Amino acid sequence: MTPNPTTGPPPPRGEEAASASALPRRAREWFFQIVPAFDSLRHYSWAWLRLDVLAGITVAAVAVPQAMAYATIAGLPPQYGLYTAIVMTAVGALLDSSRQLINGPTNAISIAVLSALAFIPAEEKLDAAILLALLMGLVQTGITLFRLGDLTRYISHAVIVGFTLGAAILLVLDQLKNLFGLPALGNPHDHFLIRFGLTMRNFAQLHWLTLAVGLGTIAVVLALRLLAARLRITLPDFLIAMSLMAALVGFCGLDDKGDGQGVRVVGAIPAALPAFEAPNVSWVRIRELAGSALAIGVLGLLEAIAMAKAIAARTRQKLDINQQCLSEGLANITGSFFQCFPGSGSLTRSAINVQAGAVTQWSGVFSALAVAVTVLLLAPLAQYIPRASLAGILLLSAWRLVDRRQLFYHLRTTRFDAGIVLATAGSAVFVSVEFCILIGVFLSFVLFVPRAAHVDLTELTMTPERILRERVAADPHCNRILIFSLEGELFFGSAPDLEKHLESIQARARDGVRVVVLRLKRVRNPDAVCLETFDQFLQQMAALKVAVLFCGVRPDLAKVIHSSGIIHRLGAQHVFLEVPDVPTSSTFSAVRHAYDLIGQDFCANCPRRGEMTKDVLFYMI
Repeated sequence: MTPNPTTGPPPPRGEEAASASALPRRAREWFFQIVPAFDSLRHYSWAWLRLDVLAGITVAAVAVPQAMAYATIAGLPPQYGLYTAIVMTAVGALLDSSRQLINGPTNAISIAVLSALAFIPAEEKLDAAILLALLMGLVQTGITLFRLGDLTRYISHAVIVGFTLGAAILLVLDQLKNLFGLPALGNPHDHFLIRFGLTMRNFAQLHWLTLAVGLGTIAVVLALRLLAARLRITLPDFLIAMSLMAALVGFCGLDDKGDGQGVRVVGAIPAALPAFEAPNVSWVRIRELAGSALAIGVLGLLEAIAMAKAIAARTRQKLDINQQCLSEGLANITGSFFQCFPGSGSLTRSAINVQAGAVTQWSGVFSALAVAVTVLLLAPLAQYIPRASLAGILLLSAWRLVDRRQLFYHLRTTRFDAGIVLATAGSAVFVSVEFCILIGVFLSFVLFVPRAAHVDLTELTMTPERILRERVAADPHCNRILIFSLEGELFFGSAPDLEKHLESIQARARDGVRVVVLRLKRVRNPDAVCLETFDQFLQQMAALKVAVLFCGVRPDLAKVIHSSGIIHRLGAQHVFLEVPDVPTSSTFSAVRHAYDLIGQDFCANCPRRGEMTKDVLFYMI
């Protein structure tokens, strides 16, 4: 058919029309899946808009002082914390699977950044921090593309508890210098307690006015929280306390004029929004930061996913872990092009967002807009904010960073959990914050593998009542048929345990023993090492002229018995497959077959002595 030049080609019909309409529909669904915030607009309402706007403004009131304080932790100018609270919060909100998670600068990530940049020259720290955000985002995006986000569930929660404890301790040690007006240390892992102890010997070195401002900030915040609790209202306590101290320092002229006598303040903050600027990429710097980017990237995902799961459990929303990882990665990548340092999901601001009634991801977008408006309007007034006030806010944040209930629960529950918590916390303080997560994960695997590799061997016996059960010490021995049950993971780590048990069976298989029955129903994931151990055991038992029967064999074990060739040594007639609907039938069959093999050669204690048929017996486990 030739198309009409005036009307164009004829409209598609039938299957062509259906496929043409299906493509845009799939594209829309894909877009809504990648950008969940726009998916929420399909059901949005004016009531939701009001709640999201109010929640966003409430979060912004907390985000402004926190963002400046977290930039201070990382050793960067305060405005870069504000930039991160604008760009990363907005991008993360658009892409978040969680409807109430707030991204941006966080306590834990800022401490990790401080540690990662400890050996970078001061004049290059900012460029390195921005490049670190890019590398961290690429790591997180790569984890998403390979769909490895679900692997985070294999990291023990004890590692996270230990990290938060270590990070809180290191945060306190690092911020004491600002609280007491002492010189900054070059490395956050320097032993500040020694420096602090030496300083305390000479009280004249303390800047008492700075200390008064810092303690005053803490006192105002605590008083506001007490007032808010009594009035049952929400107050932006950090913002109010910081504003009061900034006004006090500004009106009274208490700021440092360069003579070292006044209170150190954050200085001028430009009233400008973050501008597009590509990160300064250096291959030398990439090699230096690659390890830290991996460690902090995993830490950021753990932090965000843990908070997102907590919110999802409370709000009963469905969470896509890989989408959540994608949002973290793209937020960091985008932020690196707008002068942001690394960030993640914020515990404090997300909790406030939920409490303020946020309904969708747009509350995060409104929070970012509110922070941007604050930067444009109030930046000239922020230059008088005392660093001691930020230190006071961070000390309070460190106290709230540690979930003391979870901490004490893990310390008292098992020695395994307590060891992981203490080792991770210790490595955070004395080794490296950004690598303490990896150290904790490594230690948890090192301590867990021996436990997972444990294989249990239980001897079963036939009682005079003809019941098959676990043998107790008072039961008589049978020197014709031995019955054992194995239980555990049959991977390479459990091979020594398995070999020990099989050697004990071989030692018992003497003095007239003719058949050994092995119940394998509760063995899992056999690998080549353990199968080779079984093969050697079968060879040794054949040399002793003792028949070996496998019962309770599940399909996965049956498959590897055939693929490894053990079936040829064992004999197909000696393998009894598990029947799903009758869980002990294969054991019954194996025991009956064992009696067939010994014929009338019963032991003195055999309950079958005198029986001539095999079908009159019934066995129970």
